[in-house]
Amino acid sequence: MTKLAGRSAIVSGSGRGIGRAIAMKLAAEGAHVVVNDLDAGPAEETVHEIESAGGVAVAVPGDVCDAGFAQQFVDAAVEQFGGIDIIVNNAGYTWDNVLQKMSDEQFQAMLDIHLVAPFRILRAALPHIRKAVTAEEEVGRIVQRKVVNISSTSGVYGNLGQINYAAGKAGIVGMTKTLAKEWGRYHVNVNAVAFGLIHTRLTQPLKGEQASIDVGGRDISVGVRQERLDAAAKTVPLGRGGTPEEAAGAVYLLCTPEADYINGQCIICDGGRV
Repeated sequence: MTKLAGRSAIVSGSGRGIGRAIAMKLAAEGAHVVVNDLDAGPAEETVHEIESAGGVAVAVPGDVCDAGFAQQFVDAAVEQFGGIDIIVNNAGYTWDNVLQKMSDEQFQAMLDIHLVAPFRILRAALPHIRKAVTAEEEVGRIVQRKVVNISSTSGVYGNLGQINYAAGKAGIVGMTKTLAKEWGRYHVNVNAVAFGLIHTRLTQPLKGEQASIDVGGRDISVGVRQERLDAAAKTVPLGRGGTPEEAAGAVYLLCTPEADYINGQCIICDGGRV
């Protein structure tokens, strides 16, 4: 019997990378998943993979930074699956530079994606959660819901050239700890996972020219030079960076019944590097 059977989950940024692995893992354990990506194609591909494996999922593509997106995202879970039990705020990217070369736009973009967007999603979810809790308590039933916010070791310890990203990822830890206190009365566990080096397209080895991704019309450089990846791997006691599936495992653990008394924590998932 799967541990998340009958649960509904929303996972932002789940068309690729870590988010995709999280959506796949939750679905494999029985959850019905609302998949999101900035682009429709990757979101629909993830849904197709989940359904091909016997799971249930729907796609809600869109930019989590858009003012009206949070309500659409949350409503999809309620309309399609009857409620919302698990929220994973995962969508994000990096846009690095040192302080003296960073524009206001570059700094604000990281706060918008890593901090403002999760805030809006959580705020949109609260009325649905509160209504469900009231109905459950009337019949003497308690349902433990889960929020997992994705942070980074950059947000916990800082990192060169990432003052914007680190600020956003530090902020989500503060939001997590605060919401754990506010939402405890609704039987919601609110935790965060801070990832270290995980191998995704954002940390792909550079081969020749600088790789880039398009985010809302912005051309954002991605990738890391191989020598830097090799140097980073040497500082990890396990001797390597993590896979998206291993990252997803840390999130999944916090969504299980075994984690019902873990609240307000930021779990470091970095292979023991820090």
